[in-house]
Amino acid sequence: MERMEPTPPADDTAAPPTDRVAAPLTRAPAVPGRAVAPPADDVAARADAYAAAPLLNCLVREVARRCPDTGGRQVYRLPGGGRLLRVRGGRRPAEPEVFAAGRWQRVGHAELVKLVADELRRHTGVTNDELPAEMIDSREAVAALLAARDRATPPGDLYTRSEQSLVTGHPYHPAPKARGGGPVASWLPYAPEAHARFPLVLLAVRADQAVEEGDTSALDALGQAPPGYRLLPAHPWQLDLVGGGLAGAFADGRLLRLGTTARDVRPTAAVRTVHAPDADLFLKFSLDVRITNDVRRLWRHDLLKLRRTDAAATAALAAAGGPAAWLSDRGYRTAAFAFEELAVVVRDGTGRHLLPGATPLLAAALAEGFPGNPLDGPLDPAAWWGAYLRQVVPPALAAFARHGVVLEAHLQNSLVAVDARGLPVQALFRDAEGVKLLSDVGRAAGWERLVYCLVVNHLSEIAAALAERRPGFDPWPAVRRELASHDLPEIPGLLSAPTLPGKTNLLLRWTGADGADARYRPLPNPLAGG
Repeated sequence: MERMEPTPPADDTAAPPTDRVAAPLTRAPAVPGRAVAPPADDVAARADAYAAAPLLNCLVREVARRCPDTGGRQVYRLPGGGRLLRVRGGRRPAEPEVFAAGRWQRVGHAELVKLVADELRRHTGVTNDELPAEMIDSREAVAALLAARDRATPPGDLYTRSEQSLVTGHPYHPAPKARGGGPVASWLPYAPEAHARFPLVLLAVRADQAVEEGDTSALDALGQAPPGYRLLPAHPWQLDLVGGGLAGAFADGRLLRLGTTARDVRPTAAVRTVHAPDADLFLKFSLDVRITNDVRRLWRHDLLKLRRTDAAATAALAAAGGPAAWLSDRGYRTAAFAFEELAVVVRDGTGRHLLPGATPLLAAALAEGFPGNPLDGPLDPAAWWGAYLRQVVPPALAAFARHGVVLEAHLQNSLVAVDARGLPVQALFRDAEGVKLLSDVGRAAGWERLVYCLVVNHLSEIAAALAERRPGFDPWPAVRRELASHDLPEIPGLLSAPTLPGKTNLLLRWTGADGADARYRPLPNPLAGG
């Protein structure tokens, strides 16, 4: 458990500072249609609140030391400089204040970024000019997304609405919505959070320069390549980012422009992965932009092991006998002279795997909130949560225990299908790039990763969202029972350990660690002592 600090001074009677108070988080209109755009200052206040919440979550989880509450707010000491910070608590902290000159003073998002940067310099001894800029970029991106959402018509189908709902994004990342610092006009037309839809650019790569592995035949249905060429769809944003780097290939005929796809695709929460609903297909592209911890390029080393990890995940989920399913990354196609830049991965759509009458929903959206979220409906929380756990937990544990496969079962790589009553009936997992094999990483490291992805990142967030909507409901006894029903040697330790591994995205980014180099901080274990 975190060390408790001495009680800090309370000064709730002092007049609030003149800075604008951050507005509470708001949602998109429940009824599809064009909303009236709010005043600019309202968008700015909402953007501050959205951007501050995950940054505060990171600071509180990774650096700050908890003090006794004062005035109904949670107080923390920042060890680098000894300053006191207090916030309105909950899973999305709000209204940050620091104690200075004998009083609590509100800090806006820009001041919060400066506070965090100063604290991290003191705490780690490391300087970093890049991350504060990303934090500001993330906030500016949120403001652009909110303004765009206020003008846009939300998707009519529930699945796409869920994929395009993540305005907050990763709740424990300091800059979850950073878009590489580029101008808004360069990325907004392709932003899922802005309810974007767009055609793909169709290229043709000369056949002797085409590289592919696995089943990429679905790409050939998107257009018609001339004789001697292979069709190669491209994400228009990625083409803009690559820029003149392909000029030589276009000039000498290794690459041709054929136009665009006849139908629009819809970007998913992953931004670089798009859904082609008519073809029941997902396509994952390279995107030379840092989003959360990584530049989202399809790296050569990941592509070369894609078939191995995908085959292992496919076999593991198939052996479970349903209803859980794996959305297979069937193969990739690219150009030899731009192997990473122009790569595209072909992924199964949901339709071929779904139970009849079921509607898939992005798990992260259940925690974030969106119009049509079953958590907002008239449900029995115990029955709903029990059904959710039965769909999500067993396949992830079975893949680990019986097949040595560690699914990246976090919120953004998990879909949960619900029936007409909103009751979970099926889980679908995706993204072979994030899959680890115990033969490569070892059992202990694989188990730690699974616990983080499945329990800390995934179940904790859904549990908190459910409890927030149903005060008095405790979701953790059901999680404990579900885990205890599985015969894995690691389960008793998980249920009795005082802590769970929490990924330290703020410190990881501040110290410049590789995005795939997960580092964990012990968090109190809600499963223990039950």
